[in-house]
Amino acid sequence: MRTLRLPEHYDFGGTLGPLAKGRDPSVRISATELWWACRTPAGPATLHLRRAGDAMQANGFGPGAEWVVEQADAIVGLRDDVSGFDALARTDPVVREAWRRRPGLRMTRTGRLFRHLLSTILEQKVTGMEAFRAYRRIVRRFGEPAPGPIPDLVLPPDPAVIAAQPYWVFHPFGVEAKRADTVRRAAAEAPRLEKEPDAPRATARLTAIQGIGVWTAAEVTRLAYGDPDAVSVGDYHIPHHVVHALTGAPRAGSRESRPGQLSPADARMLELLEPFQGHRGRVCQLLMLSAPGAPRYGPRMPARSFAHF
Repeated sequence: MRTLRLPEHYDFGGTLGPLAKGRDPSVRISATELWWACRTPAGPATLHLRRAGDAMQANGFGPGAEWVVEQADAIVGLRDDVSGFDALARTDPVVREAWRRRPGLRMTRTGRLFRHLLSTILEQKVTGMEAFRAYRRIVRRFGEPAPGPIPDLVLPPDPAVIAAQPYWVFHPFGVEAKRADTVRRAAAEAPRLEKEPDAPRATARLTAIQGIGVWTAAEVTRLAYGDPDAVSVGDYHIPHHVVHALTGAPRAGSRESRPGQLSPADARMLELLEPFQGHRGRVCQLLMLSAPGAPRYGPRMPARSFAHF
């Protein structure tokens, strides 16, 4: 067991909540506890985090227990460097207020890439409800019992098992051939992806895989590497939310774009985020958690829908 000291006002839910995708069978999270199953370089493992005041107790189970306990401070967000962000946040009244409300928010850094890549590919161009349902079904079908005392916690699938499946195996889970082929290509590349030492090099390797673009790469590197500058360009909701929060404009512009070009909505979001280079992903996360979203004029959509890849 390892005991970690937490920063003042540490935001447990905001920091660790992104590790769970819907009703994720490989994660259990409450206001003060997290059970998180993953595959490590040392083998399968489950990390148990329990908050007790200003401390976090970390315990591991399985062959990879030592690895996840050693990584626990990064997963909790304690390796996230926020020095200098106070001054940056003060340059904009909206960001300043969002940081004042969530000063304990940190970027988790899991050190595991395919663990997040599988679910993120499934989120491409479908609603969150559809994506999370497909992910749950795939984890339950190809996963296995996770180490530790939680009987229904499931270890995410081995990438080699996913890579070996024909594309049509994924159809009953609601995954069409295009995403299924992307999942299989990514799984085959997983051993090399997991060796990338930082977010820029991981992004380059990810986006070289057919079917993976900047949106998917940003979603993955933000969690795997704790990248505070990763912006999810191509998301259905984030550009409108960020632009509305920073300017009050009801909409950021059209979501339509030509291949290889930014949509007007993404271009406007990136323009507004430019002063926060190095922390643009952090600013997006703060605004998504703290600032009112843009008004919606079209058909009601589920909580999150995904546009690009």
